[in-house]
Amino acid sequence: MGIRALLARPFAAYIASQTKEWSSRPIQFQSKVFNQLIKGGKATLFGKDHGFESIKSYDEFKKQIPIRDYEDMKPYVDKVVKGESDILWKGKPAYFAKTSGTTSGTKYIPITNESIPNHINSARNALLSYVHETGNAAFLDGGLIFLSGSPELDKKAGINTGRLSGIVNHHVPGYLRTNQKPSYTTNCIEDWEEKLDRIIDETIDVNMTLISGIPPWVQMYFDRIQARTGKKIKDVFPDFSMFVYGGVNFEPYRAKLFETIGKQVDSIETYPASEGFIAYQDSQQAEGLLLLLNTGIFFEFIPTEEYFTENPRRLSIEEVELGKNYAVIINSNAGLWGYSIGDTIKFVSKNPYRIIVSGRIKHFISAFGEHVIGEEVEKAMKFTTQKFPEVELVEFTVAPNVAPPEGMPHHEWFIEFANAPKDLASFSLELDNQLRSLNVYYDDLITGNILRTLVISSLPKNAFIDYMKSQGKLGGQNKVPRLSNDRKIAEGLKILIK
Repeated sequence: MGIRALLARPFAAYIASQTKEWSSRPIQFQSKVFNQLIKGGKATLFGKDHGFESIKSYDEFKKQIPIRDYEDMKPYVDKVVKGESDILWKGKPAYFAKTSGTTSGTKYIPITNESIPNHINSARNALLSYVHETGNAAFLDGGLIFLSGSPELDKKAGINTGRLSGIVNHHVPGYLRTNQKPSYTTNCIEDWEEKLDRIIDETIDVNMTLISGIPPWVQMYFDRIQARTGKKIKDVFPDFSMFVYGGVNFEPYRAKLFETIGKQVDSIETYPASEGFIAYQDSQQAEGLLLLLNTGIFFEFIPTEEYFTENPRRLSIEEVELGKNYAVIINSNAGLWGYSIGDTIKFVSKNPYRIIVSGRIKHFISAFGEHVIGEEVEKAMKFTTQKFPEVELVEFTVAPNVAPPEGMPHHEWFIEFANAPKDLASFSLELDNQLRSLNVYYDDLITGNILRTLVISSLPKNAFIDYMKSQGKLGGQNKVPRLSNDRKIAEGLKILIK
């Protein structure tokens, strides 16, 4: 056993005891975080504008701080980006995490000295939770690869600015840097395909034991290794035993990924966002991800069916119910207040509080009032592929077709198969029936002949890769939206088909 694995076990036990301490008293620790945030925000421009001095309770907070998305918060963020101090949080941020927005262009999410531990320690603790539960730590002694964006940082008003994954790269603990791949130089390559080839050059002869990244880009890495060597991944990296992922639901990718690997490996799901590290899988046995209630974020939850109403309910952790969809709202020591991160979650446990990510609040199809969400299309696909075991997926997305050239309106599923179903018509009908069973409104539209059953458009090999490349979003932390309420992605894919 190597030194890293040996030292990890007692540290993992310590982290597990700390986790048990706060997760067993969630309401108390969320209250503590709330009070710390109000105290920290009092002297800021935002705090003065919203009467933080008079806030003594969560009910008072809700009356004075409205729900905001980035567009609403932008006037304050713009002041920070210009170099002003004490705007959203005391002083200036340590970093800006740069992400792409839909209407505002580039978004600049502040990361403060106080919020950095949330991002760094949470990723570490996810691994240590696994070590403590299973006793397996050998993967820490081999090569570790994190498929991510460039760590190169720019400056905005003297503040280091870049992708979240690049910022985090600068905080990888020293004891892991010696076996971390790829090299800094390779990681800075912007062109994803060139970068991937260089990563393979650097890793193909290394004893890789942990591989981390968004599943479709990890699959692309594996496919290129297989094309180069003619071998399964297990034969290239015989000690590979840990896959860490986040950003998308793993289920649609699981079968093909493990087929490419050639064996089952343990995995850990994480839920990082530029706005904060929200949750991670703390157990290989229990369903869901542990919601991080003691890392500088005070959480609120809005029932998704109320989100777009005038006065939606805002619930604290003690008020949520199991099995219901909620939009996630955060207040943090990065200076985000009443901030809607755009994700929806469901609670699967309240002891401790564990969640699953169910979709995006603005990613849905409701062209006819059906309000189909990401969780539903992913479940429909999962249940269908279980009945068609020969099927392997690369990627898929769904869009409405409101005015087709002929026939009735329908949902159009764009699917790239690694291995297509033997009977596409039967697969399509089963997929439609599964979605109907999951969404009563969609079922009513089919029954009432408002919509016809779904249509599958099979895509050629590398269609999604080519599409993402055409959008300048190939690789890194970018991902294809699972569904949309318009035809923008659909039309982009159809151009590639032609």
